[in-house]
Amino acid sequence: MMGIGPGTSLTTWNAPPAAVHAQAASAVVAPRRKPASSSSRSCRVAVVPCIGENPTRWFDVEQAVGSSPSEHARERVDPLARCDYDGPVENAEPERAAAPTPSDVSVATPRPERPYELPLYATGIVAAALLAAGFAIAFRAALAFVWLHTAGTVDVVAALGSAPWWLRVSLPGVGGLVAGTMTLLVAKAAGGHGVGEVMEAVVLGQRRLSVRVTLVKSLASWLAIASGGSLGREGPLIQFGGASGSFVGELLRLSPQHVRTLIAAGTAAGFASAYNTPIAAVLFVLEIVTGVAALSAVVPALVATAIATTLTRAVVGSGPIYGQRAFASRTVGELLLFAGLGIVVALGTLGFRKLLAFGERLFRRERLPQPWRAALGGTVAGAIIAVLPEVAGNGFEPLNAILDGRVVVGVVALLVIGKSVATTASVSSGSPGGVFTPMLLLGGALGFLYGSGLEQMGVIALGGAGGYALVAMSAAIAATTHAPVMAIVMVFELSGDYAIVLPLVLATAVATSLSRRLRRSSIYADELRARGVEWELTLEGRKIRAADR
Repeated sequence: MMGIGPGTSLTTWNAPPAAVHAQAASAVVAPRRKPASSSSRSCRVAVVPCIGENPTRWFDVEQAVGSSPSEHARERVDPLARCDYDGPVENAEPERAAAPTPSDVSVATPRPERPYELPLYATGIVAAALLAAGFAIAFRAALAFVWLHTAGTVDVVAALGSAPWWLRVSLPGVGGLVAGTMTLLVAKAAGGHGVGEVMEAVVLGQRRLSVRVTLVKSLASWLAIASGGSLGREGPLIQFGGASGSFVGELLRLSPQHVRTLIAAGTAAGFASAYNTPIAAVLFVLEIVTGVAALSAVVPALVATAIATTLTRAVVGSGPIYGQRAFASRTVGELLLFAGLGIVVALGTLGFRKLLAFGERLFRRERLPQPWRAALGGTVAGAIIAVLPEVAGNGFEPLNAILDGRVVVGVVALLVIGKSVATTASVSSGSPGGVFTPMLLLGGALGFLYGSGLEQMGVIALGGAGGYALVAMSAAIAATTHAPVMAIVMVFELSGDYAIVLPLVLATAVATSLSRRLRRSSIYADELRARGVEWELTLEGRKIRAADR
């Protein structure tokens, strides 16, 4: 191997050549500690192969301050493998190694694939999909069973709506208390939406998804949702799907790259089981989790979602979960109105994300420890539910009512405010759960308000607000996740309405573009940043910077 070049020296290297090709890898750059007065700095760099290739290999690069790796370094490692850390570092000895010679380089030989690896891998895909679908079915059935035998209905909004006011206030608080207690059992893994952990496990290959930890967090999330907490259930379902892939892969003693693709396949299966949207589930993995459309990730995800969706539909039903819709744009000029809707939704979702960040800072400043912090958040949500029962749960029931036009504008306006505050209180206080479905509700509500305003001004015909609500659901998801194709396909699969596709594409594109302009990172990238990992997708590839942990 040739030297790295002036300004940069390679001190250790154990990555096989295939792992460092610029076309197949991205880099993780993390500052190593070094005296602040030194004229050079060190970075810990990881080559992150595309899904299905050799696992991550770490090596140390020392680089003069203000310099860039040589042309040879960029060719051999990655255009993104740059030391761009400018902060002071301490408590480490400086390293000034010379450029390596061939004798300094040790090339690791990948473990040969066992002759029966592929049959086991195929078995693992099927097993992970069945586990993810079975868990999602059991999760839903358990919620319905509790509500049916305690309130005589499978609808959480109707169940809490018929309860006395004091129970509406106290029950979410008690649920938060129990959920917070359970998260203490797995304190290092608690919190977040679960998706960030899956992203780390699949792309970096550094995080092991424990089935035991996932089950504890899922049970805590189930208790918080069953008691009326304003949380989405997709978080535990997606994370359990990923954990099932990890569990099966380790049980079958598959290679590390096959374990990672099993995690991705299980994640897609969990998403598909939660929403009955198999194509959007695959796109969720490709756009959000992996960031690359590698066949080694696509094919297992397709197979897993087909199996999981088939099982889920056999038990739950095959129709779109929000019913068949028939909205349409009546004129070409109306497309401009949908572009305006994208702007409104982008601003609205940005406000919600700022509210979430404020809630997290507020609860962190409180000296109240867990589980009392989660109990406080649940009580705040309960106080809102006492006045507005539609806030309870993940938002499925009121969103259906909005799409059907069975709610008045005033209630929807209150729902936007109440749901935002209740979800912030539930999530920020530490109750495990997702924000994906609550975000669908907020988007649908904003779209309904926008369409109703146009109706009142006579711009559109009466009864058209439901179509704007449907389009805004996609725009809201894309604005927060920065995955526009997944959002468009998902709403199409949720509604079965192809006629709305052009407004759907335009509004989603506008919302995504404006959202990225106002806030560069997605909601899942924010979760990763809180864990010390910077994540960005560019035309050049995946750019990831991770702190030493």
